[in-house]
Amino acid sequence: MKNDANLCPCGSQLNYADCCGRYHAGPMHLQAPTAEALMRSRYSAFVLGLHDYLLASWHPSTRPAHLEADPPGLKWLGLQVRNHQQIDESHAQVEFVARSKLAGRAHRMHETSRFERLDGRWFYLDGQID
Repeated sequence: MKNDANLCPCGSQLNYADCCGRYHAGPMHLQAPTAEALMRSRYSAFVLGLHDYLLASWHPSTRPAHLEADPPGLKWLGLQVRNHQQIDESHAQVEFVARSKLAGRAHRMHETSRFERLDGRWFYLDGQID
């Protein structure tokens, strides 16, 4: 039986260490094998405040210089992956909905993100918010 406190924030129902945690462990560790795995790991990184990981997994051509801290009190509530499409060997897109709550109000972000593989590693390129 799994301990809910150890479940990965991405919603996979796996323990964090067996899911996104292995990608968060550092640059010499495992790389996300698919765009969907990278997107899930980035969601978990947002939940856990892992800004270094978010920047490192962002495509060099669109990566910001830094990330702003989340507003105080922001609580991430869940992730739903709606679609993962492998376009070709080096391009993919993932449609998802991320739910959060801030100051007692629920928020929902529906995005289709684009990913590109460079030198065998997936990177978040950009996204279209619906």
